[in-house]
Amino acid sequence: MNSVKIISKILFYVTRFLAILYFAMSLHSVIALSTKWSLNIKDNGKYFQVCFPFTNKPFLLGEYYTEYIFFYFLVPISLYGLFFLLVSNVFKVFFQPKLFTEYGVKQLKWFYLGNLILPSLTALITSIFTKVEDPTEILILLHFVLGIFAYFLATIFRQGLNLQKEQDLFI
Repeated sequence: MNSVKIISKILFYVTRFLAILYFAMSLHSVIALSTKWSLNIKDNGKYFQVCFPFTNKPFLLGEYYTEYIFFYFLVPISLYGLFFLLVSNVFKVFFQPKLFTEYGVKQLKWFYLGNLILPSLTALITSIFTKVEDPTEILILLHFVLGIFAYFLATIFRQGLNLQKEQDLFI
């Protein structure tokens, strides 16, 4: 169990860092796109480049029209920031002193709900405004499978928590 705690702690920090990075990219992109700071417009306004702060070196690229910017650029980056935050919270569960806790069940629940609901809901809302691109269905399916797996884990954790509470009553 000690190796699980070590691995989960490492993965917690990696995924938490990725969450912060994705949220920072989202915030920087919103600022760049709304103020034109750290933003290059290319090909007569057809494409944009979000540059690293205080430089002219691009690191995020996209097509410069409203539907693309919102549905295919800002929303996915922000949602993957949320995804990595939820994953990091799940990894945090595995290096706590007690494994079966309300906190653990709650984090797994947030993770499975996020994976089961958000990708499909986002694709549905996107389809109202613009065409949903082809690889999106594969990503939705992958998140759905991940959500189902997390649901099973949450159910196991709930059962473990209930057994642990019953055991505490007998001691």
